[in-house]
Amino acid sequence: MTRSGRVAASVRAGWHSFLRRRTAVFFTFFFPLLIVVIFGALVQTQPRGGGLFTEPPVYYVPGYLAVVVLFTPLSRVGSEVARHRDGNRFEKLATTPLSRTEWLLAQTVVNVVVIGLAALMLLVLVVGLTGATIPLSPTVVALLVGYVVLGVALFCGVGAIIGSLAGSQDGVIAASNGIALPLLFLSETFVPLDLLPAWFRPATALSPLTYFARGVRATTSGRAVIPAGPVAPEFGYLLVLAGLAAVFVVLGARALPRTD
Repeated sequence: MTRSGRVAASVRAGWHSFLRRRTAVFFTFFFPLLIVVIFGALVQTQPRGGGLFTEPPVYYVPGYLAVVVLFTPLSRVGSEVARHRDGNRFEKLATTPLSRTEWLLAQTVVNVVVIGLAALMLLVLVVGLTGATIPLSPTVVALLVGYVVLGVALFCGVGAIIGSLAGSQDGVIAASNGIALPLLFLSETFVPLDLLPAWFRPATALSPLTYFARGVRATTSGRAVIPAGPVAPEFGYLLVLAGLAAVFVVLGARALPRTD
């Protein structure tokens, strides 16, 4: 069987495994829906008021997308690695032609499909519930797809690292939440950079999610906090995210155990 055939077979197995877990399917789509309803419809933005939500609704599109791009890959891939390790599946995997890199690639493809559907639902809800205006065009759609795909790949790699290092599935969930929650609110998603302490602002550049948020914001609103360089910000941040995604996918694949 060719490499593409092995990956395709693993993708089909991963997809059917996801569909069999009805609770996981439900919360994959319900959790981001809840976030949009709470922050977008109930809290709402106050452009002329004080507090956190003082920006136009379109400003927070990266934050809503980050909820699924960040949390879902970390928990799903991390838990899948922990389950494989607990069930001695990596030991069995070592006896098959499917490599660790191919296995992680297949898991990433499944997550791209799942999170892509959740992201599409989120965008529809954000536009419908918050009144955010996104100037859709073929270029904007292509860029948004690129950011979601690369963001999912990046955090699938991080999830694989967490799943390989955590001692149990409970440890994976705890570690995933411990990493995801600070990143979600300290990566220029919901909290504007100028609301953070001056001494902390340079540290946001250390978060991979920051480049996702900056790029999606530049794409959907034309507002870039920091120019990405000689190219347009939306393309520059996409290149940065692509490089980070490649690094973390390689690190995640190398971190996967060969045997138990």
